[in-house]
Amino acid sequence: MTVKEIKIFIITGRSGSGKSTALDTFEDAGFYCVDNMPVALLPFFLEQYADDDPDLPGFAFVMDLREREFLATYPSVFKKLASKPYPFEIIFLEADEKTLLQRYSQTRRHHPLCRGGGSLLKSVRAEKELFESLKTSAGQVIDTSAYSVHDLKSLIFEIVKKNADLDTFRINVLSFGFKYGIPLHADLIMDVRFLPNPYFIPALKPLDGRNVEVRSFVLEKPETGAFIEKYLDLLDYLIPRYEKEGKAYLTIGVGCTGGRHRSVVIAESIFNHICKPERDVNLSHRDIDQEV
Repeated sequence: MTVKEIKIFIITGRSGSGKSTALDTFEDAGFYCVDNMPVALLPFFLEQYADDDPDLPGFAFVMDLREREFLATYPSVFKKLASKPYPFEIIFLEADEKTLLQRYSQTRRHHPLCRGGGSLLKSVRAEKELFESLKTSAGQVIDTSAYSVHDLKSLIFEIVKKNADLDTFRINVLSFGFKYGIPLHADLIMDVRFLPNPYFIPALKPLDGRNVEVRSFVLEKPETGAFIEKYLDLLDYLIPRYEKEGKAYLTIGVGCTGGRHRSVVIAESIFNHICKPERDVNLSHRDIDQEV
């Protein structure tokens, strides 16, 4: 990857407008992220690291009034970057006065202009005036007043997808055995212990769900066909909505008693259905090697 292909985003704006949430979304998408980056160090940082990782989709930096010299320094630094092969975009976040005051009341954080005391309201208003020039130069201005954390992540996620050619949503399909514990990191868990169990067929007991005979035993049952049809319809509905929500990954757990037979068959059926060229989908069988 050449320097010209790397995406660089400067996230800035008013304190309390959601810059940390935006940065978290870029980080989930695989960007190299730095919070409270001193603007004067930005050119040196990029010269040092821009070509280090060919698989890195880009960089995202949060810069704001926590750095005392930010407003005085950024014009010359950004002008210098513009003359080099470092294309960057400024995302400016803001919110209305009432929303910002409410957020500070909830988080009980200190406004960067309240150092040494002072009124929060005066600080919020002063910051708005100080940022007017930078706001006009931003590529995107986002008012987060009416946004929840999830709404903002979804919006930033769309910006990432539009500007970077990468898979930002990963799906993991995992089979497991309930007797060995529920995977705590799973987002969705399906219990398939209601299906006929190959464990009780002597010829199938020592095999696992990857074996064609075990697969046939499980999949040929009428209740299995009805279940798979309904569950895959549900996943077809849910997955695009999880992706739109801005989730970085989704783990689908499928469990049976021991994690060797039914859960493996169903997990592989799910994987085969949802696996598409544009998706990053992984399949794993946590307990398939447990002793029978």
